[in-house]
Amino acid sequence: MTTVLFVRHGRTTANSSGVLAGWTPGVFLDDRGEEQAAALAARIAELPLAAVVTSPLERCRQTSEAVLTARLGTKFALDAGAQVDERVGECRYGDWTGQELKKLAEDPLWKTVQTHPSAVTFPGPGGEALRTTQARAVDAVRDWNERIAAEHGPEAMYLVCSHGDVIKALVADALGMHLDLFQRIQVDPCSLTVITYGAHRPTVGRLNDTGGSVAGLLPPPDGRHGPASGDAVVGGGAGAP
Repeated sequence: MTTVLFVRHGRTTANSSGVLAGWTPGVFLDDRGEEQAAALAARIAELPLAAVVTSPLERCRQTSEAVLTARLGTKFALDAGAQVDERVGECRYGDWTGQELKKLAEDPLWKTVQTHPSAVTFPGPGGEALRTTQARAVDAVRDWNERIAAEHGPEAMYLVCSHGDVIKALVADALGMHLDLFQRIQVDPCSLTVITYGAHRPTVGRLNDTGGSVAGLLPPPDGRHGPASGDAVVGGGAGAP
């Protein structure tokens, strides 16, 4: 039952100016994004993370660094820095990269992105299919689940800092939703999404969480985690204490 905290990077200069950044280098958090990252980092500092995995893009590295900095000097400090995995990097938007969203909304492809995203391959050199983005991200998470469980035990928790469309695609996979429905999912800057990967199925515990206590994510003091193998509690259970 490995638990993954998926964190979208904080707000960037591209977000605040309405530009699709994609893999554009040098896109950093704006002032609001830095505040969001610091607040998120403080909020989850009490959680026993086994590792922090990040997209290689600067905005995710900045957000991950905030998470690590908040843990310095605590019993949950991590010896290693954030571990970079390109597979959780942003979708490669091809010719759409760097363009204003209001302009892209006039492109005929925009409607397909909204209604039939599994059919979309972004135009131009290096443009990626959204289904490819989802597949590589799911593969990355499953690989990390195995590695983290082998090194830290099956109840371990770790964090992945990634991007909005990537996290939405991972949530759709966890919910058993077709990729064509992933636009129904909202993932805001510096939001927290929590998925536990059990023996039989993933369970989405939090989605687009942008505030409040994370005490319910702490391991129970008696070591019990409810039904074995991540089985769902019939009737819904009592929730977090």
